[in-house]
Amino acid sequence: MQSSNSKNLRWYGVITLFVIVAISYVDRINIAVLITDKAFLDHVGIAASDRVRQGFLATAFMLGYGVSAFVLTPFCSALFGVRRSLVYGLVLWGVVTWASPLFHSYGLLLASRILLGVSEGPLFSLASAYIKAHFRNDENGKPNAFVNMGTGLGLAVGYPLVGYLLTQFAWDTSFHVLGVMNIALGIPLVLAFVRMPPAHADGAKPSSFGEAMARVGGIVRGALHTRHLFLITLLTSAALAYLWGSSNWLPTYLREARGFSLREMGWLASLPQYATVLAVFVGGVLIDKVGRERVPFIFMGASAGVALSVLMAINARDPYAAACCLVAANFFWGLQSPAIPSTVQYCSRPEHTASAFGVTNGAGSLVAGFMPVLMGGVIAAVSHGSAASASAGSAVSSAASASGFFAGFALLIGTQVVVFGCGLLLWWRDRARSVEAVSGSQLS
Repeated sequence: MQSSNSKNLRWYGVITLFVIVAISYVDRINIAVLITDKAFLDHVGIAASDRVRQGFLATAFMLGYGVSAFVLTPFCSALFGVRRSLVYGLVLWGVVTWASPLFHSYGLLLASRILLGVSEGPLFSLASAYIKAHFRNDENGKPNAFVNMGTGLGLAVGYPLVGYLLTQFAWDTSFHVLGVMNIALGIPLVLAFVRMPPAHADGAKPSSFGEAMARVGGIVRGALHTRHLFLITLLTSAALAYLWGSSNWLPTYLREARGFSLREMGWLASLPQYATVLAVFVGGVLIDKVGRERVPFIFMGASAGVALSVLMAINARDPYAAACCLVAANFFWGLQSPAIPSTVQYCSRPEHTASAFGVTNGAGSLVAGFMPVLMGGVIAAVSHGSAASASAGSAVSSAASASGFFAGFALLIGTQVVVFGCGLLLWWRDRARSVEAVSGSQLS
């Protein structure tokens, strides 16, 4: 039985993970704000109208992130443990972020985004392993929610912070500030507060390469036996596709499709993220209140809310009304966010949780990583098509650009149809499993 002191100490680790997730998300959306700046686009050689190459900057990060979550997570779990893996990751992604302005071409910047994704890939898997080790299944909703609140807070702080740095200084300042912040803030917190219990302590190094590979292989095989692995992975892919599609194009959407200034864009883009923070907390409380068998209903209800809100945002005539609808969409998305790691933890064994989450989060990130570039392609195609079919003029050009963004954001509705279907199947399969268990006990 845990003492009250150890119960308090485990929450210090959760708070640390919350902070690290938040600063990692500021890194991730830095580019989303910078692509609105002509000096940055000129530096890397991207045309302002080239939505596909702009979107691929986010996709490059997600490709590195997804592969890393697959490949590095089991090695981190087996060879370094949670604490050391977090420290190594913070050092790497801090250095990569700080050095990014030194790359003077689009190809080199893409390479730096891939490397940043590689360094951040194991983060959520390591956080999930920490929570699994310290909290029971019937009490993991709130810690999962708290860590996932870092996602919304990072985006909420990141948009206005990068926007402010962009208006006050040169565009490269944001990279330098964020790189220093990762190392100076993240590493001391991990060293001070992230501790694994003795049964899950950061393990001793293997005595040979063969032993290391055997340990990694065992973790991976165990992860692949996680219940409902394919369904959870598909659901995660769709949920992350919404997050990455909306967060990457939101600043440009607000500026070009809705006509807000750079200053207005910063604080308006942060409002949906604050809604996410609040909703993630509410979602975590709901998970612990409703019971495991009803968690799929959270996926179904929240996805329906997201889809309806995005549809209303697309059709709204008033720009502020559209912004309010996107705030609502992010609130509903936040409700489903903590249910994903909670479901992975429920369906996996403790020693395989990090790797199981690496599989779901890695595959989900790889699939979702293509949403920014897919949206960019749709935005560009519809914008060009609308402009070609109309007469010349700045008003016509603006309307064509807006129609392109509306079509691109419509893709986000499709992601929520997938989330709803996966939630329904998870509920049906768990219900069937419970019925079989009851029938088996009665027969025996």
